[in-house]
Amino acid sequence: MKKLSDLFECDLDVEILGIEDDSRKIKDGYIFVATKGFNVDHFDYIDDAIANGAIAIVADRKVSCSVPVFVVDNINDYYFELCSKFYDVSFDEFEFIGITGTDGKTTTASVITELLEDVEKCCYIGTNGVRIGDELLSTNNTTPCVSELFSYLKFVKERKCKVVVMEVSSESLLHNRLKPFRFTSCGFTNITEDHLNVHKTIENYRNCKFKLLDLLVDKSFVVVNGDDDNCKMIDRDNVYTFGFNSDNYCVIKNVKELSKNVHFDLWIKNKKYKLVSPFCGKYNIYNVTMAFLICMLRGVDTEYLIKKIRSLSIVSGRREYLDFGQNFDIILDYAHTYNGIKCLLESVKNYKKIIVVTGAAGGREKEKRPKIGSLVLDKSDVAIFTMDDPRYESVDQIIDEMVSTSDKDYIRIISREEAIAKAFELADNESVVLIIGKGRDNYMAIEDKKIPYSDFEAIEKYFINE
Repeated sequence: MKKLSDLFECDLDVEILGIEDDSRKIKDGYIFVATKGFNVDHFDYIDDAIANGAIAIVADRKVSCSVPVFVVDNINDYYFELCSKFYDVSFDEFEFIGITGTDGKTTTASVITELLEDVEKCCYIGTNGVRIGDELLSTNNTTPCVSELFSYLKFVKERKCKVVVMEVSSESLLHNRLKPFRFTSCGFTNITEDHLNVHKTIENYRNCKFKLLDLLVDKSFVVVNGDDDNCKMIDRDNVYTFGFNSDNYCVIKNVKELSKNVHFDLWIKNKKYKLVSPFCGKYNIYNVTMAFLICMLRGVDTEYLIKKIRSLSIVSGRREYLDFGQNFDIILDYAHTYNGIKCLLESVKNYKKIIVVTGAAGGREKEKRPKIGSLVLDKSDVAIFTMDDPRYESVDQIIDEMVSTSDKDYIRIISREEAIAKAFELADNESVVLIIGKGRDNYMAIEDKKIPYSDFEAIEKYFINE
């Protein structure tokens, strides 16, 4: 356990239990670092931090208060240095692989981790938590906040793991959470409209994603979806494109999709690689191809990769088929963007009856709601609109906005658990039920609280009680 005297030039032997720059997360024994954000100066919350148990304050200016104050220059940069000292980790101890994009980050990063873990000890950090082998820690963000991220790196270091595959969100890049990180390679899955409530324009969003390129080490390589117009704009050395278009470095051909797997060829420098993957859908072909290419460029044997891809584990909450002995198919999926939902719906178009349970998150870009609603109504046989992290908004109002541009029939059920039950009641042996939006999330965001809730548990409960 570290003491104040271990981190600062002082003689205070007070034990430190944690470090945070969010006063709401401060507990007894924590240091509060008054960083500066884009819209907030955490200096204004020093009193709140002390009330919550802070034993010391780090700031970029003097302040009179009841606990020791350490004044430093460049407060945001110092936050990284302090976390590094407290957790006994440095960035040069790891090799980081960054995966960014609007859709597909979790699947791609998870697949890369699984492909590498038999070759070199590898860690995944992203939406589905922090995973090394069978060990799993939960996370609150796609890319964790600074102090949380350092605590995970300590966990990784203790397990003598050197390679970290990380999902990189636009939020983390916007707020410079990864400023000291250096990536040896990175991948861009796609860039479509998302988070425009924050970024305002697709150009701003794209440029924010491109900030990942500034975090690359010399001689690193970049793998890019060459079929995506925004991704194609990346112009630098060592860029490898993939996709269906013939001008890509890696070209996807001869796709044959079956019910539970997909066969396709990859052509690289006039050499054909025949792949069979349990991840169906065009979007998943992109994800698996990126994973294959990144691992190949790292020097992993291609024959091993081809064999390993055949037996990949399905990523939780990503086109996850659930089997409770029912006579219809259930797919649980995290898709929440227009493009993500569109791709998912296209992947199940051969079913005779498509039943969709979905909603839209509150406090997020409202302009996408009618687009997603119309898409679901057009591409499904039964559309059930329900709750999905409403936060401070009315669920009824969110649904009204989703269905506002269509006159097609739909079902409105506010309770997500009841909506799922209704979908199952309407299903027959030629149906697929798509439960979209939350994946394996274990909470529902209502106002400022995270209320325990799980789609998977709701599904399991239905069949147990049937």
